[in-house]
Amino acid sequence: MLTIHSFVFSPIAENTYLLYNQQKDCIIIDPGCYFDNERTQLENYIVQHQLTPKYLLNTHCHLDHVFGNQFVYDTWALQPYIHPNEQIMLNNAALAGERWGLPFTNYNGTVHYIRGGEEIKLGEDVLTILETPGHSPGHVCFYCKAQHFIIGGDVLFRGSIGRYDLPGSNGPQLLKSIETQLLILPDETKVYPGHNQSTTIGFERKHNPYLQPGVGLA
Repeated sequence: MLTIHSFVFSPIAENTYLLYNQQKDCIIIDPGCYFDNERTQLENYIVQHQLTPKYLLNTHCHLDHVFGNQFVYDTWALQPYIHPNEQIMLNNAALAGERWGLPFTNYNGTVHYIRGGEEIKLGEDVLTILETPGHSPGHVCFYCKAQHFIIGGDVLFRGSIGRYDLPGSNGPQLLKSIETQLLILPDETKVYPGHNQSTTIGFERKHNPYLQPGVGLA
């Protein structure tokens, strides 16, 4: 069984997730630690809980979700797992940081490509990869069917959806991803997004204004 711990990092208030099992192996997802104290906070939690990092996963490679990739690699020798369509976003993340006034050292080493339908296994626990492009070209979500949760990145938020006005984004594609990959899941499925508070598929199906019948994107 996986325990989920979240951190809110960087000036963009990004949610970084740490998933760990009873054997104390863990997965780091979207490390957004930008400042030294944030990197220390992540490392201290892992050390204090005697965890062993096994995977570094990125839902997508916008700058706020990869600020800490290089730190994670330097500290635990983990290479990121990304969808191949996110490679261009990762390559351009440092330039985006300069444009936003948030310069950082970007990871530019070996990456491992993941695709929809594949699985990430941590002991007996399984995360299934869901391809959910639209906010970014190769966005993915990580779905744990056994525990009814998704690490959802910037696809679906409480009462909203991910931005679709960024380079490489596509609004209709984003809505299609939500409809075909997320709304088919059980209502009780909890969504842990890349920003702000968690929600559930059932709540968003009923209340999210972007997902109601007959509603499109302006």
